[in-house]
Parts: sequence; C-alpha cells; structure tokens
Amino acid sequence: MQRHELDRILTRMLEAHGPVSDLNFTVGRPAQVERSGELMPVVTDPPLPRLTPFQTEAIALALVGGDRRLTETLVRTGSCDLPYALGSAARFRVNIFQQRGNYSIVLRRLASEVPIVEKLGLPPALNKMAEERNGLILVTGATGSGKSTTLAAILNIINEQKAVHVVTLEDPVEFVHPMKKATFNQRELGTDFDSFASGLRAALRQAPKVILVGEMRDRETLEIGLSAAETGHLVMSTLHTVDAGQTINRMLGMFDKEEERQARQRLADTLRWVVCQRLLPKVGGGRVAALEIMGMNLRIEEVILNGESEGKTFYEIIQDSEALGMQTFDTHIIRLFRDAVITEETALSYASKRSVVSRGLDVIKATKGEKTSDIEGLALDKEYSKQIPQPGKSQRIGPPPKR
Repeated sequence: MQRHELDRILTRMLEAHGPVSDLNFTVGRPAQVERSGELMPVVTDPPLPRLTPFQTEAIALALVGGDRRLTETLVRTGSCDLPYALGSAARFRVNIFQQRGNYSIVLRRLASEVPIVEKLGLPPALNKMAEERNGLILVTGATGSGKSTTLAAILNIINEQKAVHVVTLEDPVEFVHPMKKATFNQRELGTDFDSFASGLRAALRQAPKVILVGEMRDRETLEIGLSAAETGHLVMSTLHTVDAGQTINRMLGMFDKEEERQARQRLADTLRWVVCQRLLPKVGGGRVAALEIMGMNLRIEEVILNGESEGKTFYEIIQDSEALGMQTFDTHIIRLFRDAVITEETALSYASKRSVVSRGLDVIKATKGEKTSDIEGLALDKEYSKQIPQPGKSQRIGPPPKR
C-alpha cells in the first residue's frame, strides 16, 4: 500500500464520526474509530467491510515505511510503537501488534494544542505541583485515561512561569511545547534514545531542572528517577495503577524484600504528588476525567514508611486532607454528579467505595427534593402482627389440640 492511499483511508476515518480518539484495524472487522469510548465502523474508499490479513499487513508496512529498527522490533517482540503524521491534519501514536498470526493496528490521535489546566477543568492542585522544585510527581491510570494530557498541562504552567531547562523522554512525543519562559528538549524513544533508563541516565548530564519520563516501566528506570529526584531535579512520570495506594505498592513491589525498608524511606523522602485518573462518560456524550490527588504530608509519609493499617489508610488520609488540595475519586465523582456532568449510574459504577458515593448522592438528591430510595408503598401486615408473640403470654408449640 502506498502512503497516499493510507492517508486517504485515515482522512476518511477521521471525518466519519466527528472527534475521535483512536483508529482501529483488526482482521475480520471493518476499519473502526473510537468515540467517547465506543468503537464505530467506518465506510472507507476503497471499501473495507472485513479486513483481511493481507490488508492489515499492508497497512502496517505502510506505517513502518521501511524503518529497519521498527521492522526488527516487530518481528522479534511481536509489537512496535511509532509516531505517524497525516500531513498537518493530525498526529498519531501507533502500535502495531501480532494476534493469532495476523497484524492489528491501533492509532491514538494526539492533540495538536498544549492543554491548559483551566480549560480542562482540572483541580487547582495542579498549579501547586508546578511550583515544586524537586521530588517525584506521578500521574497514573489506565491506558487512554489522559495521563499525558495532565502532565502536559503541568509542564505548560512551568513553561509560562519559570526560565528552566526541561528534558522530556517520550514514546512518542505527544505535545510539542513552544518556547516560552522555559527551554524544552523533547526526546523520542527509538529515535533519540533506546530505553527510558538510558535516556534518564543521560538526562542527568544535560543540566535539566525538570525531567519528564514517559513511563516508569521497570526497576532500573524507577531507581534512576528516585536518584534524580534526590539530587534536586523535579521528575514527572506515569504508572498504570488505579489509585494512590496501589501506586505506592507497585513501586515497592519492584524492589526485593530485603530492600523494601530502604525503598520506603526513599519514596517517603522524594514523593511529592500522586494523581490518579479515570475517564467517565458524560451526560450528553463525551468523557470527563475524575481525579484522585494525594500530596505529601506527615501522615502520608508515616503510612509509606510503615504500611497501611486500620484507621491509617491512604484513602482515609486523603479524605481528611481536602483542605490541603487532596481528594479521593469518590469526592470528585460526587461533585461531578452534583454539577449534572455524570449520571447516578455512572457515579456508582466508577466509585472506589460504593457506599461512600451512595450516601453522597443521597444528600445531593435530598437537597433537590428528589427521592433517595426506590422503596415506597410500605404498609404494616396486620395479619402478621397478630402472629407476633405478646410479652407474658405462653405460646403453644406444635399442632392445635383436637376437639
């Protein structure tokens, strides 16, 4: 397949269903786009009603474009990542992978504009994160939950306020930051460096004040990141975890048992913020981010050092520290319901603690004069009340006497 043929297909897919987040090519299915979390088929020109193994392989080869390194990686490991630009219309992060002997391709559309905290409706705590001078900031969540967008929004604040050197290590480069106050050097995995660990090690010799690492994928990268945070750098990165507590446990799990005590101490000394994200379907279409935010204080530090216990969990401490800019997922979800951004069903299905969210929703509905329960029409069963034993009266056990 020629590149101009591929570009025509991609253009048609982008125009088919309005704003889309992903393009999907899978054998046996038509070309599909993802919008608001749902896959939709696209009629292309030429038509592709059911993609064949030959067609997906042709698309994969057109995307790789003869790059020897990417071809070797795809054959050796079964998948590869690469950037792709559709002229000036769109940029994509591409993953090509094998499944049951065939190739599948997913293209994630990258935003063209650097995100701004206020426009995204993100909590003001992100402004505090941009003020940090050193330490470790982690943004976590599932794939496609907007982690890169949140990190880019924090970097944009730094870019507007501080004349510092920022080095980013990305796979691939998603947001191209213009030069404002800060000086940016954005490096891409596979093109500018061969692994996050080696790129991060090299970054320490490039005199940055801020380092963005695309993902803490292994222990080596985490150790170098902790060392960079300990030596006065502000290090920002991502992890695939669902909440703040799991984030701490995931990092500690990268170390051996005999090293755990030292690892806990290093984390307690360097960690500044953990932001966890989930994307929820909005009323009327689209999605909205719900965030859990954990900052560092003495109570959090104690739990990192000694582990969670009854009455001393990350959830409880975050819940008690809203005045410091922290919030649980459940707090944010209740707020989104209050503002009519999400439905009650969505709020309950994405809750961390369903009972907490349920009580919060009932309070909101009560203030609006709405019913807080579906149970109605209850009445006392008079016949049943006659069968209830009365105090001071003996009760016969067994069948009634014969007359």
